[in-house]
Amino acid sequence: MGRAFISGLKAMMPAILILIFAWGLTELIATLDTGLFLSTMVDQLNIPVAFLPVLIFILAGLMAFSTGTSWGSFGILLPIAGTIMVNAEPELLLPALSAVLAGAVFGDHCSPISDTTILSSTGAGCNHMDHVATQLPYALVAAGVSALGYFVLGMTGSVWIGLVAVIIALIVLFTYWTAKGKKRQAQVA
Repeated sequence: MGRAFISGLKAMMPAILILIFAWGLTELIATLDTGLFLSTMVDQLNIPVAFLPVLIFILAGLMAFSTGTSWGSFGILLPIAGTIMVNAEPELLLPALSAVLAGAVFGDHCSPISDTTILSSTGAGCNHMDHVATQLPYALVAAGVSALGYFVLGMTGSVWIGLVAVIIALIVLFTYWTAKGKKRQAQVA
């Protein structure tokens, strides 16, 4: 019983520390008014507000991929993205926050240093980098379609038009890959 407790404590300590540090960093970000500063920079650099959801999605993905944690990326980027959007375009607040969540989960899923990726490859009994390499194309396709949706959403300001763009992209990809698969089967036969 004592060994299991110690083992469980050791297993959970990295996640707990990441959350504690993320909370501390979130407090620091709020104290320094980082979101307000960045929203001012968006105005000064003349970055169109319509590009912010897709840029936030990409940034969250890169951050989570680099750090191997979606939760740490949530803790850092949610307050920043929220403050930027409240100051720049309040109507896009929820899409920007969802871009942080989606991008961070994508980046974490693809990261070779993510705990979930490491546990998945270990549980499957396969080489770790082989696991990363085989899941990466699927995740990149999903991220590309998502980025298209965030881009269309930012350009139109409509969640529904962004959703329609994603559905159309998925239908096109499905049709293309189905036709390609049938062609390959015909060549083999």
